[in-house]
Amino acid sequence: MSLDGKHVLVLTTNYGTEQDELRKPVAALREAGARVTVAARKAEPIVTLVSDRRPGEVVRPDTTYGEVSPDRFDAVVVPGGTVNADRLRVDTTAQRLLAAFAEAGKPVAAICHGPWLLIDSGLVAGKEVTSYPSVRTDLTNAGGTWVDRAVVVDASGAFPLITSRRPSDVGPFSEAIAEALGGSAS
Repeated sequence: MSLDGKHVLVLTTNYGTEQDELRKPVAALREAGARVTVAARKAEPIVTLVSDRRPGEVVRPDTTYGEVSPDRFDAVVVPGGTVNADRLRVDTTAQRLLAAFAEAGKPVAAICHGPWLLIDSGLVAGKEVTSYPSVRTDLTNAGGTWVDRAVVVDASGAFPLITSRRPSDVGPFSEAIAEALGGSAS
């Protein structure tokens, strides 16, 4: 099944996003037919990093997340990168957007350090989740049940939550997002 007609929002800051956690899910979802919008904090280039240390590709955002409305999208994706996730988690606009997707019952997906935004948006309690191992204690303290798997899909409650651990898990992560939208990314 294709993702034609599906619209996916990707939330990121303008610096420190893990390159493959941004580029690869976007490419997989677009290849499957979804329309993907990358929204950054500012209408400026997104400077990605590789392993939080080396410069990565520069990506142009489509818009800012202050200018988007969740009702135009079918799912939201939060890439990791320690710097990106740490800045994103305290941004009240990003928190409100994520909460709006969850309240509407739409899939919410986060990878690596991206689940930090889930915590600050109040979306972890009672959910089974995964993340980069250093985020485990934060997720557990927020009421989540942390497991060590490439991808975790928790469909309990009002919205499906999809989480993954690291860049090497991007394939299963992208596939889980596509499946939550009724399609396939492979």
